[in-house]
Amino acid sequence: MKEFFQNIKRHILTGVSYMIPFTIAGAVIMGIARVGGMFYGVTDIWDSAHKTAQGLIPFFNTLDGLGGLALGLMLPVFSGFIAYSIADRPALVAGFVGGLLANNLGTGFLGALASGLIAGYIVYIMANNIKLPESASSVVPVFILPVFGTLFTVLIMQYVIGGPFAALNNGLINWMSTMSTGSSALVLALVVGGMIGFDLGGPINKAAVVTAMALISEGLFIANTAAQVAIIIPTLGYGIATLVKKTKFSEELREAGKASFIMGLVGISEGAIPFTLVNPMRMIPVNIIGCAVGSAIAVSLGAVNTIPISGIYGWLLVEKWPVYVLGILVGSLIVAAGAIFLGKGFDTDEFDGVM
Repeated sequence: MKEFFQNIKRHILTGVSYMIPFTIAGAVIMGIARVGGMFYGVTDIWDSAHKTAQGLIPFFNTLDGLGGLALGLMLPVFSGFIAYSIADRPALVAGFVGGLLANNLGTGFLGALASGLIAGYIVYIMANNIKLPESASSVVPVFILPVFGTLFTVLIMQYVIGGPFAALNNGLINWMSTMSTGSSALVLALVVGGMIGFDLGGPINKAAVVTAMALISEGLFIANTAAQVAIIIPTLGYGIATLVKKTKFSEELREAGKASFIMGLVGISEGAIPFTLVNPMRMIPVNIIGCAVGSAIAVSLGAVNTIPISGIYGWLLVEKWPVYVLGILVGSLIVAAGAIFLGKGFDTDEFDGVM
């Protein structure tokens, strides 16, 4: 059973890895269009009324739609490559079509996840149980598996899980909408930021990031803003600490700190892992606090990140980017201060006493 759930996790992460480029490409193109519209004083560049405006406004309106087209492939790609991970190429069609249907039924991210798993395991079971004479065996992967795998997947989606998952997705959206205002937004930012800082690219971190990305397609950006701020903070914080207090760290960790600083700027949280593993009992709480506080500052001061990019190259596309950067800076300084004043074992001379 443990192995089964490990495989499920692997299949889901495969889907996520293929989905991310589509999400980023679509969201960045839309971000460029919206920044361009702002130069003309247009804050709703997606509105079809701008197609007949003067200047470059129609171009930015079209560009926003093209970005939305790429973003719209997010769920079908996610579902398709979960299925692919389970049952290889014969499952791709069923996974993609199931994901597209999940999108059309309004089941959102959860429905696409379900459709990918359903498609993959249906095709997997069929592939392992359909036995034809050798002369006809070539028909199985190119006809029987894609056709009947797709048929069974869409029927299950349409008539069994579509309605309940759509209701669940709508409930999640409504809950997130209520959490996106006032003090609730602050709580949401604290929770998402803390999850990101807890295991630095592990399952809890990934759960927060994937959920935040999925909500982008629903027009909910608070979770994404909190997540993208938090991703940067630990790696940047440890990099700052090694620059400020070099004597606190061994030569190896000083070198790791340089890499960590750069990884922070480009949005890779795993750069903080070497520092956290030296003294996890102290550093995990520091990471959580730094990420939670930094995310809360950015969100509470009105920063809105509509794209799933945490690196420095996306900062200027963030609404109210100065306070967004302020949240990153404050959170990073908390981690740096925690490493310097609370951390033990970073110097090899101290390492034996760590616990």
